[in-house]
Order: sequence, then structure tokens, then C-alpha cells
Amino acid sequence: MTKLTVQALQWTGNALKVLDQRQLPETVAYDVYDDAAGVTEAIATMRVRGAPAIGIAAAYGVVLSAYRHYHASPDDWRDKVVVDMAMLAQSRPTAVNLFTALATMGQALNASTGNPLADLLACAERIHADDVSANHRMGELGADVIGQVKGILTHCNTGALATGGYGTALGVIRSVAGRQTVAVYAGETRPWLQGARLTVWELAEEGIPVTLIADSAAAWLMKSGAVDWVVVGADRIAANGDTANKIGTYALAVLARQHGVKFMVVAPTTTIDWGIQSGAEIEIEQRDARELLPACYHAPESLISAWNPVFDVTPGSLITAIVTERGVVLEPSETTMGNLR
Repeated sequence: MTKLTVQALQWTGNALKVLDQRQLPETVAYDVYDDAAGVTEAIATMRVRGAPAIGIAAAYGVVLSAYRHYHASPDDWRDKVVVDMAMLAQSRPTAVNLFTALATMGQALNASTGNPLADLLACAERIHADDVSANHRMGELGADVIGQVKGILTHCNTGALATGGYGTALGVIRSVAGRQTVAVYAGETRPWLQGARLTVWELAEEGIPVTLIADSAAAWLMKSGAVDWVVVGADRIAANGDTANKIGTYALAVLARQHGVKFMVVAPTTTIDWGIQSGAEIEIEQRDARELLPACYHAPESLISAWNPVFDVTPGSLITAIVTERGVVLEPSETTMGNLR
């Protein structure tokens, strides 16, 4: 496998190092957490972001909880770990990987007898390693679907920074770039600018040329004929293929359909929520209006407010292909998605 140049998460043996993505690209700084409360804060404050990376961080958070409580509270350590798991579950509501990882860690906790620390760490490390392996698999499958291509547009950050390593949508772009020369375009991704701060930085770290565009330039770029595919990740996928992803993804899908550009979603099967039938059931996280508003508008008497949804939902009918580590679904629907089960 390709060497992981960029790593969002590093397990030290007794703590989790988290690359503070809010400071990129100017500063590369890792925060170190030794308890579940710290990991919860890291997820909630977007130090770590991206659905797979959030799930992996939460898994290590469970390990840290067990490390803290097993010896300190021998009579009720399990209850305290369960409380910490509930706290981790509240950190971000949309990314299904968070809940999948916590469920897997809960199974390992319930199955453990005696000292659980080794079993829980092995489970978290397996979640991490499986994600990296799945990313490489998706990268190759997605590149096979795309074939020869002039240009690819991506949105938000879906690379090693958002996953265990290599990336989902950015992993596909890496695999394509390893096979041929391709023009890569990244939207800036307002309001947090994950594309401008993270994606272009990560691609440069990996030696892949990239062109940054304003989000509002995407339609004109497509009309120019410069891109053949839009390739994005996902935070939650419904059973019918409807996909929740970073705000602005739905707009790109509509624009792609208008301009004859194909649209690919890349995500591990842990991102599919088989318990919901359509995107109408996906909870969309609303973040603080102050993330959008200048400080001068924060006064209680201000007449200016902001609507700040973090995600939107792209209907499966606008998606050309969903790529997972288990295979590719073309023209996703409830029937075709069922093949992944």
C-alpha cells in the first residue's frame, strides 16, 4: 500500500494524537488526548472531522475511557465507560460512522471478561486498519469506473485527513492520478473552507497538482468542459442511495446533471445507514450562526441572523455511482443498493 504521508490520528500507546485541522495549512499541530471527554471535544470542535475519522477517533475514545476507569473504579468501571460512550455519541449527529464504531466497541466491551484493555485496543486498531484497507480498495474501484478523464472536481475534504488514511473520494483521485495525468479541481467549501485549507494542502503534500476554485465558480467550470466527474464523500447514505454530505454537495449534483457531468459518491459501507429508507430521515446538523456572522453582528439586539446547516442531502437519482469497498452501485436506488448487503 501507498505510504501514509498525511495522518489525522495517531495512537501513541496510551493517548490519541489529533491533528488540529482548524489550524491547517498555516500550522501543523497535534493535540494529545488521554480521556473520552477530550476526544469528544476534539470531534465537536472539528479538530478532527470527516465521517470515517470521527468514527475511528471515537473508538480510541472508548479505549481511553476504559484505561481511565478500569483500575480507578473496579466496581463500576463498565457503567462509567458506557456513560463516556453516550457522551461520544453526542459529539456530532450526522456521521453514521460514529455510531457504527461505538456499536462495534460496545460489542467488544460486552464480550470482554476480566481485563478488557487489550481487547478494546485491538478492536479500535482493527476499525482503523480496516478503514485504511477499504480506502485503498475504493480508490482502485473508483478509478476503474472513471477510466480516462480530463478533469475531476471534488468538494470538502475526503482524504487521509478525513479517514484512517488514503481517503475516500480523494483516494479515488489519488488512484486516478497514479494512472494518468488528470486536472484536479477543489471547491473552497464554505464556511469552514475544508477544500481551501485542507484538500489542496493534502494533495500538495502527496505531490498531486490541484486548482482551487470559488464554490460559486463550479457551474462555469462545468460549462467549460474542463471536468468529466464530480467525486465526493459522504457522511450518511440511506438505503435508497440518498446521500448526506457537506453542504454544497447537492448543488454540485444538480449542476452536474445540467451539464452532463457524472457524479460519484465514495464511502465505506459503514457509512450506509440501512435503518433509514431515504434522505428525508437524515438528521442535518445545524451549527452556531456565529460561524458565519462577523463579530459585529453577534449582539443580542442584532437584526441579522444566519442559517448554518453543515450538510445537505443529494437524491440517489442524481448520483451516477456509489463506490464502496464491497463494490460499485450504478444508478443507486433501494433495489441496486441492496446488492451491497
